[in-house]
Amino acid sequence: MLPPRLNVVVLSLFLCLLFRPFCFAIRSFPTSAVTAAANGLFHFIEAPEYRNGAGCPGSINWAFSLSCDPSLVHIAMTLDSGYLRGSIAAVHSVLRHSSCPENVFFHFISAEFDPVSPRVLTRLVRSTFPSLNFKVYIFREDKVINLISSSIRQALENPLNYARNYLGDMLDPCVDRVIYLDSDVIVVDDIHKLWNMSLTGTRVIGAPEYCHANFTKYFTDEFWSDPSLARVFSSRRPCYFNTGVMIMDLVKWREGDYKKKIEAWMQLQKSKRIYELGSLPPFLLVFGGNVEAVDHRWNQHGLGGDNLNGVCRSLHPGPVSLLHWSGKGKPWVRLDENNPCPLDSLWKPYDLYKPHLVHHHNRAKEEQNWSFSSSILVGHAHDLL
Repeated sequence: MLPPRLNVVVLSLFLCLLFRPFCFAIRSFPTSAVTAAANGLFHFIEAPEYRNGAGCPGSINWAFSLSCDPSLVHIAMTLDSGYLRGSIAAVHSVLRHSSCPENVFFHFISAEFDPVSPRVLTRLVRSTFPSLNFKVYIFREDKVINLISSSIRQALENPLNYARNYLGDMLDPCVDRVIYLDSDVIVVDDIHKLWNMSLTGTRVIGAPEYCHANFTKYFTDEFWSDPSLARVFSSRRPCYFNTGVMIMDLVKWREGDYKKKIEAWMQLQKSKRIYELGSLPPFLLVFGGNVEAVDHRWNQHGLGGDNLNGVCRSLHPGPVSLLHWSGKGKPWVRLDENNPCPLDSLWKPYDLYKPHLVHHHNRAKEEQNWSFSSSILVGHAHDLL
């Protein structure tokens, strides 16, 4: 007779084989590591219940797969232990300002080898937003790990930064449009306004453009000195755009196989150093000069501070719909260190993190729940619970 612990592992393997389309990995976590991550680091209060306003589409049509309902606004974000607090705040901000929060569907991309398992992260999201419509996908880091080159900052080398390249493959084929948001943003306007913006002609993505920026600095001298490479911009006027906020037409993305086009530039980078900034330059190479220009109010970026000196940033002139703490400094870190920048006070109202809610009986309960290996399923949130 097998020992009880081995019985669980064998059962997990059996279930994985039985439900192969949904089983991406079986992972074992030391009990202490899981409970420390779940209990010691992440405790969030439950968000208020946000309901649809007048004039919203009717309830979700259950004749469709949940994520296929045509009334939904689709938002994709990464979900990882390092930025979880930011992700929770971002979701909270979207719901708080949405005219139809019940019609917003979140697609969370979680790393296969995150120190905190995708299952634990899913439970944390569900406990914080009990009625949220969402789905969690496991991102296999081996998809991209061999394509990533060293960057000026180690954080830019995280494989999850490249998950946006694979949304066309990962999301259901019925999802033909998605808003991609970084985890360090706060939305202070109705997300439906951004969702309803048109992508004209052949344009695949929409984002705020910054044509006054010095575009040459995003690529190395070796790139610009090679006529065959520099020629890529000869027929278009390239402008900088930040990939942390994008509207993506996934139909055109899939038809144009833009994943492969981005990967081709990443492969070239491995053999010939043409940029220094991680996942951004390949997007600029493929889409720079052919982006649907979105109003700047939808990405007030750079609030993380000056990347060299850590100097606090101020808002750009004009109205604001989305605040983005891109850069080294994150508001939750600076607030915890009692050294915030002035604009970090705009992020704080959306923070649901409450470390003082840790209780010993909750630790014991979760330790019991997470004593053994877990099969990681890709599906609706309740499939991961």
